[in-house]
Amino acid sequence: MASAFPHQPPVTHTPRERTNIVIDRNETTDVLQMLSSRSAQEILGTLTSEPKTASEIAESVDQSVQNVSYHLNRLCEAELVRPIETWYSEKGREMTVYALATERLVVRFHDDSE
Repeated sequence: MASAFPHQPPVTHTPRERTNIVIDRNETTDVLQMLSSRSAQEILGTLTSEPKTASEIAESVDQSVQNVSYHLNRLCEAELVRPIETWYSEKGREMTVYALATERLVVRFHDDSE
């Protein structure tokens, strides 16, 4: 019997061209610490090809869904990854689809905009 829910409809997503991170002694950033995690790097790497659900990412990087979900939450907080769609499993469960939020990450040691 076919499901009433579409499993994986096409996703169109265009990430921001660039995200700037400014390292400033007056304001801390956790992004570099987050990016030092091998798990986070692998997750970002697998999302370069196409948006994926947490379970697809977990399978791709050979990690548990729980670990991937933890890192996805942190990457979303840092605005490096974002949820872009909701798909439904064959059982009707919602699955969030994640994608890169930016194409390039630029780290700077002073803010030129001031």
